[in-house]
Amino acid sequence: MHKTYESIIEISTVDFFINLARNLHYILRGEIMNSFDKLLQLAKNTEPKKIAVAAAHDDDVLRSIQSAVRENICIPILVGDKERIIEISKEINFNLENIQIIDEKDGHEAARTAVALVSSGRADIVMKGLIDTSIILKAVLDKEIGLRTGNILSHAAVFELDKYHKLLIITDAAMNIAPNASEKKQIIENTLTLCHSLNIEKPKVAVVCAKEKVSDKMQATVDAQALVRMYNDGEIKGCIVEGPFGLDNAVSKEAAALKGVKGEVAGDADILLMPNIEAGNVMYKALTYFSNSKNAGIILGARNPVVLTSRADSDETKLNSIALAVICSKRRLV
Repeated sequence: MHKTYESIIEISTVDFFINLARNLHYILRGEIMNSFDKLLQLAKNTEPKKIAVAAAHDDDVLRSIQSAVRENICIPILVGDKERIIEISKEINFNLENIQIIDEKDGHEAARTAVALVSSGRADIVMKGLIDTSIILKAVLDKEIGLRTGNILSHAAVFELDKYHKLLIITDAAMNIAPNASEKKQIIENTLTLCHSLNIEKPKVAVVCAKEKVSDKMQATVDAQALVRMYNDGEIKGCIVEGPFGLDNAVSKEAAALKGVKGEVAGDADILLMPNIEAGNVMYKALTYFSNSKNAGIILGARNPVVLTSRADSDETKLNSIALAVICSKRRLV
């Protein structure tokens, strides 16, 4: 049956309110965001976001974009070697009809073009393609066309784990090498925006260290004490910050009870704030390779979400990361 313009509008309106009702259903019931199925559904219930892909001429990158388009969560703008993009898309049966391609073979210029699309409001998300991370971050931090906010950039990894009752966020596993207490405060604040986008309105932040007692010989515990003081003084808002925590006490109520560790965060953390990049990166890779888990990653602290996927990431992880960025783009990351 032929559909009139009015009937299409009517159907779209009905779909909008159905999707809105689904989101309200999660929020009003206080349902825990405990799986990527729910996260992907949350992304699908929002308006598709425009994602500018820098150096998109890559098989893995185009496959992840193809999956995201299939789920109707994004509208891609592909910046890169147009000839290679078309060639690869034919090989993977990715229909490029109605998809904008900007021909730019130089990686640095592709990064600048993709970031400029976002900073000018013509796209919502920037994604790294077949270029080094340093190149895309240089463009993101560019004073003229970049997405600087004055905050530091930080990486957040979201994990779905068989043995944990909700999604668990680990930060920072990729960006900040040895952040001090002030920088850790900014990392927490970056991550809160992610949590609030996931309808986690009062995230529980566990400041993870090697032990629970403060020791001048272990700077991470001193930083934890400082962060808790900042929270108690009202300098960190919108969450609960406790620590120092050993990892076991942050994620296991049984372990916390055995060691006499009390508090609202003990055994129920939403965010694990790691002491440094070594701990964060090892934790990230251990969960990725030694557990039956799903994950996604995103760069926070810029005006818009930045998706940095690795060639080692699975197609599912890349799709999850795009979905995470789509959800975060509902709230400007400033």
